[in-house]
Amino acid sequence: MSVFDMQEPQGFVAVEQDDLRTLFGQSAAVYAAFVGPEHVVETANPAFHAAVGEERALLGRAVAEVLPERGDQGFVALLNQVYRTGEPSTGRDVRVVLGTGPHAREAFFDLTCEPRRDRDGGVAGVRVIGVETTQVKHAQRLMAEHRALLEQIARQAPLTEVLDGMARCIEELTPDEILVSVLLADADGRHLRHGAAPSLPDFYNEAIDGIATGEGVGSCGTAAHRREPVIVTDIATDPFWDDFRPLADRAGLGACWSTPILARDGTLLGTFAMYHRTARAPQEADLALARLFADTAALAVERHRSEVAQREAEARAEAARKALAEAVRAERELRAEAERRADAAAELNAQMRAAAAAQANAPHPEHCQLGGTAGCAAAAEIKVADSWGDSAWGCPVHVEEALIHVRSVFIAGEELGGLAAYLHR
Repeated sequence: MSVFDMQEPQGFVAVEQDDLRTLFGQSAAVYAAFVGPEHVVETANPAFHAAVGEERALLGRAVAEVLPERGDQGFVALLNQVYRTGEPSTGRDVRVVLGTGPHAREAFFDLTCEPRRDRDGGVAGVRVIGVETTQVKHAQRLMAEHRALLEQIARQAPLTEVLDGMARCIEELTPDEILVSVLLADADGRHLRHGAAPSLPDFYNEAIDGIATGEGVGSCGTAAHRREPVIVTDIATDPFWDDFRPLADRAGLGACWSTPILARDGTLLGTFAMYHRTARAPQEADLALARLFADTAALAVERHRSEVAQREAEARAEAARKALAEAVRAERELRAEAERRADAAAELNAQMRAAAAAQANAPHPEHCQLGGTAGCAAAAEIKVADSWGDSAWGCPVHVEEALIHVRSVFIAGEELGGLAAYLHR
């Protein structure tokens, strides 16, 4: 099954395209002119200023001063090449590290560099025209990761693996440090369980595992309750976090933006949260990123729930099949046992009839045979027998006692002093 066989939530494709435009819009062209072997900035347009950093004073300064950052500066190498050879050159995805320390960012540019010549034809400097491709590269990486996630969902990878990979992908690709958390709703939608949060501390994940959904229950509990995004820009002051503020302080969290994960029918599946170390409000690109991956998480959770339901249905069907097979087997065994008992009873009955017939031809004693050691002088009038084929004649009194006290004794037959004699005693 391919990722294209999976059904998307209604409107997902259109919303996704809008969000991608927001995340990765067009970049403005940059222009700058440099002079001398040190590449002193002679002029630059606003886009170049913005790319390098508005706070930097560029004009009249060498590139080495403007971009003192360490690392392989492909941009400087390209300028050196054009200045040295006098030949124009084009660089694709030239890497430049802008800024230092925690504010440093990696940028990429498509650049066309041309030599600037003096009156004598010598190379006096270099002019650069280009477009920043950082957003394009980030888009390519993000969409590659996004496709990989969809392929994981399509091949039925474990839900925890998909969600953990998604969280790590977002954390790695966003320029600002964020910590991603996915909580999954219980079947009743009243509680949220830990799904994935690879960068949040374990004590934090354990503490919020199982939180209730409801108004004012942090960012995630409230988003789940409202079925709409909840943006908390400052955890330290927001009343939604009154009950969780000490926990957030311990984890070093300053802001939390939570988006509900909803099924196609509107059922709550969970929440997708983006935490920040400092208080801050989201930009439109942040919200677009949250929507994109909340929809992706919805696909993963729905697929997982569908698979679980299918496995449970198959297990119930298999259990029912086994129970039916066991019932059929037991019924067959009972039927066979009943037939065996019937055959045995018929055989025993035939033996008893044969024994009774043989006894019928035996001499009829004159006196009762059931008087015990003391004997009984009464006339032998009634014949009795037992299951082992033994028989005896007795008087009505002793026959009555034998029938009452000896369970295996029965009237031997209707004729020859049998049942008729007993009934007319």
